[in-house]
Amino acid sequence: MDKIKVVILCGGAGTRLREQTEFIPKPLVRIGERPILWHIMKIFAHYGFKDFILCLGYKGDMIKQYFYEYKMLNCDFTINLGTGDIVIADPPQEDWNITLAQTGENAMTGARVKRIDKYIDGELFMLTYGDGVGNVNIGELLEYHKSHGKIGTVTGVHPSSRFGELIIESERVVDFLEKPQLSRGLVNGGFFVFHRRLFDYLDDDDSCILEKRPLETLASDKELGVYRHTGFWGCMDTQRDFEFLNNLWKQEAPPWKVW
Repeated sequence: MDKIKVVILCGGAGTRLREQTEFIPKPLVRIGERPILWHIMKIFAHYGFKDFILCLGYKGDMIKQYFYEYKMLNCDFTINLGTGDIVIADPPQEDWNITLAQTGENAMTGARVKRIDKYIDGELFMLTYGDGVGNVNIGELLEYHKSHGKIGTVTGVHPSSRFGELIIESERVVDFLEKPQLSRGLVNGGFFVFHRRLFDYLDDDDSCILEKRPLETLASDKELGVYRHTGFWGCMDTQRDFEFLNNLWKQEAPPWKVW
């Protein structure tokens, strides 16, 4: 487990969430008081995976600055202005190791992953997007991946509907569900596990898109398994998603808060 690193794609411009991403990168868009990136990392850390590689691009310096200043911004501290000595009152609980890798301003997802090859020192690594949360059981996902022996595993999720669902009996609405989780069909929810042989399917050109030729080739080679996740999954792709996830966070038990 100590050698399995978690790669998070943090480089996209988030153009469909321009209300938030005009000034900050999408992974720093907040759910409550913390960036969605922090929420994602908390999910993995809950299962013991605390070694992260962040693939930076658009406004990546802001993500670097966030973690560089993390301790000071999230803790009380005492500073002696004469000596410059600083005493942290309550050190952060997050004992994470984070590699912040600039993978190109305009690179696509496959190129970004290819460029962090040098930071992967084990046979397996995990990969996900910097804009999706869910109550995925990471431990079960890893065990499933090991059980089938293929190069990759993708987590298949049921996306939320864009519309409210009417539950009807005898022409009468008996329940109304806002943005329910659909029960049919699976989509790519991120939360991948890969053997490092994935790098043989990638190239360093900016145009290399992980979800195109690399994953399509893995699938045709019968080297891509799917882990079916039937619980909650949500992606912050639009302003509506931003509002939806923030409203869920205000509830007593946000569905992705496994920690």
